[in-house]
Amino acid sequence: MKTIIQNINKAFDHRIRLGIMSVLMVNESADFNMLKELLGVTDGNLASHTKALEAENYIQIEKQFIGKKPNTRYIATQDGKKAFTAHIDALEKLISKS
Repeated sequence: MKTIIQNINKAFDHRIRLGIMSVLMVNESADFNMLKELLGVTDGNLASHTKALEAENYIQIEKQFIGKKPNTRYIATQDGKKAFTAHIDALEKLISKS
């Protein structure tokens, strides 16, 4: 028996992870400072949530230097885009059933 919440993905259950994926779904990529500013989170909070999404293969993390400054860039993977779309679809179905 299928439940109405079976496609709600636990990886996106935290508002910061939901925010990260939302930003990456509408942008080709986002750097650390952009995400930090948009989401209003601390460095450590953002780092831990991006690592969790990377562990699920939902985002790719690229580190480079621009001049002498380190730059970290995040990109949603195909798996991440697919999983996030399924998650949002499941939430919309849940809301429409209520």
